[in-house]
This record gives sequence, structure tokens and C-alpha cells, in this order.
Amino acid sequence: MRLDKYLKVSRLIKRRTVAKEACDGGRVSLNGRPAKAGTEVKPGDTLEIRFGNRLGRYEVVAIQETVRKELAGEMYRVLNEDEETAKERG
Repeated sequence: MRLDKYLKVSRLIKRRTVAKEACDGGRVSLNGRPAKAGTEVKPGDTLEIRFGNRLGRYEVVAIQETVRKELAGEMYRVLNEDEETAKERG
């Protein structure tokens, strides 16, 4: 699955256009490397997303084309995230 779509479906980022802009702006890395929106994501990959001066690290657990909002959190595991980032994601 494309990275921008994964970020949207998993609700790490709420809109796909915002996910694409974050990737294009160099604010998202995959397995330690800057990632473009079209980069393929697979289970076991590690994502880093910079929200301003905050950083969240996540492990991709599952890939699903669609998922209900309540179950979106099961698509990833939080490795590291500060309190402000957690609050912003809801």
C-alpha cells in the first residue's frame, strides 16, 4: 500500500492530501530514510512522523484497504510519541 494512503487509512494523518504534503515536505521517514508518498509500506516497517517540533515513531502492524475508525489504531504500534503528539492524534 502507498504510504500516503496508509497514513490516511490508519488515521495517523486524517487526510490523504495532508499525508502527501507531509511526505513531500520530508516530514515522514520509513525505516530511517525520507519517504515519498508513493513508497510501498509493509508490516514490520517503522515510520517516523514529525509534527512541528514533535516526533512520533510507529511500527506498521497490518495493511488494510479500509478500516473502521475504532479499529484504525490496530494497524500500527506506537514505539515512541510525546504527550502533545498523542493528544493531537486524538
